[in-house]
Amino acid sequence: MSEEYSISAYRENEFSWIRCDGKGSFTNSPVLKDWCEREMAAGVTSIVVDLEECKGMDSTFMGTLAGLAMRLMKLPEGKLQIAAPSERSRKSLEDLGLDVLMEIDPQESSWRDSMEDIRAKLVACKGDEEKIGQGVHVLDAHRKLCEADKRNTEKFGTVLDYLEAEVKAKEAENE
Repeated sequence: MSEEYSISAYRENEFSWIRCDGKGSFTNSPVLKDWCEREMAAGVTSIVVDLEECKGMDSTFMGTLAGLAMRLMKLPEGKLQIAAPSERSRKSLEDLGLDVLMEIDPQESSWRDSMEDIRAKLVACKGDEEKIGQGVHVLDAHRKLCEADKRNTEKFGTVLDYLEAEVKAKEAENE
């Protein structure tokens, strides 16, 4: 892992906890996504993303969160919760309309009284960053942002056009 960021996680009985230290970005969001998808495949329906030490999030990281929240919402009792976001992180999520998909720092949560115990049990996550192409991952994350809130299409339309062209060109290159 880079010194710039790290992703660590722990599964508690009723939920899974994942933490981003440093910047949440296109670089570490595949690790976040991979770990959460494995947890969901194992039957977990409640995921808490700890942003206490997150120094900021790019649109790919937030799009990854949006995609995970959308998948969890389809499950009985499914939910994505955000723990301890800075005001800047909270505002970033709200500005993209993601606060309707996830619970941001809910006051009534089963984990609130045990946050420090959970954080002490976290282990570093290692993901297979090459599992999917970086361009595909970034494109998918931005599509999720636009799906989450139609106003984001105006914000990211040019980025989507560029990423779609880049992914198509790479696919054609590999044929």
